Amino acid sequence: MLCACLAIFGLLAGCKEDAATPPPLTRVKAVPAELVDFAPAITLTGIIAAQVETELSFRISGKISERLVNVGDPVVRDQVLARLDPVEQEAELESAKAGMQSAEAQLRQTTASFERQKNLLTTGNTTRRDYDQAEAALRSARAQMEQARAQLASAEDQLSYTALRADADGIVTARAAEAGQVVAQAQSVYTVARDGPRDAVFNVHEWALANIVADKGLAISLEHDPAVATTGDVREISPAVNPSTMTITVKVGLRETPPAMALGSVVNGVGPTKQRKVFLLPWGALFEIDGKPAVWVVDPSGSTVSLTPVEIDRYNQGVIAVTGGLASGQIVVTAGVQLLRPGQKVEIVPERKP
Repeated sequence: MLCACLAIFGLLAGCKEDAATPPPLTRVKAVPAELVDFAPAITLTGIIAAQVETELSFRISGKISERLVNVGDPVVRDQVLARLDPVEQEAELESAKAGMQSAEAQLRQTTASFERQKNLLTTGNTTRRDYDQAEAALRSARAQMEQARAQLASAEDQLSYTALRADADGIVTARAAEAGQVVAQAQSVYTVARDGPRDAVFNVHEWALANIVADKGLAISLEHDPAVATTGDVREISPAVNPSTMTITVKVGLRETPPAMALGSVVNGVGPTKQRKVFLLPWGALFEIDGKPAVWVVDPSGSTVSLTPVEIDRYNQGVIAVTGGLASGQIVVTAGVQLLRPGQKVEIVPERKP
């Protein structure tokens, strides 16, 4: 009986001892918030394009009889790219040639008649009226001759317009018509990127454009091979925002174009941004409150945590840049945030030193 009482007393003492032991604190990692200078580089993706692109079109309307080049083909100045059916223009040229021959014959006849009247007038064997009529006929024949010559030149030009020629050396980048298609005057048929300087073309958001601090000496490299690199200077900024992408087109003229940077190549452009004061925190510190970013802050007096909304300037690889909601010296939880609740007491685990 005495043994049984002693056993019960021991169990009760053990229970009381367990009830008096406080639960272990949640262990977290934390860092003090410190303002630092922050000027990250912005990397944008664009493509290589020619600084000058020309849309080529026929100067007359007609049916395309043949197409001689394809997209990607190199062309040289005055090379024929396509032809129109020239039947109508050839007929007009033959008519103009016949008109020229008729005008020449008429001029020869009126010239001979005038010379005859001129000689007769000198000897007094004709009248002044006949002489004047011969002179007027000669002038009219000369005018008709000039008109026929102009019509012949116009017909030759019209026939030459049936051939579409390159206006400069370059590469065909687009084709808008096929053989057998009827095209209107000035309707685009080919687009040719001229040889010469190249641009890196980027679509930039307004925020990025407003925060980039340099427009000279920007680093440009191939997206798939960063070792192929060059530098460029901002050459042109579009004055309007593209309504479909809400971006602004920026053209960066390349100082030198490596051979590997062919037209259409995808490139990365890197530019520095304005320096500003921020709190840099690890990604692990980020939480949310009402769908907005927040962090857990430790109260040093009681080691309790509270959730504080913050303003994030930029998400970088591994860190976030916070510009609002924190004060220097505040202790921010960086690991273990998913286990916390407001007012909870925590134990800060010291960082291991290497």
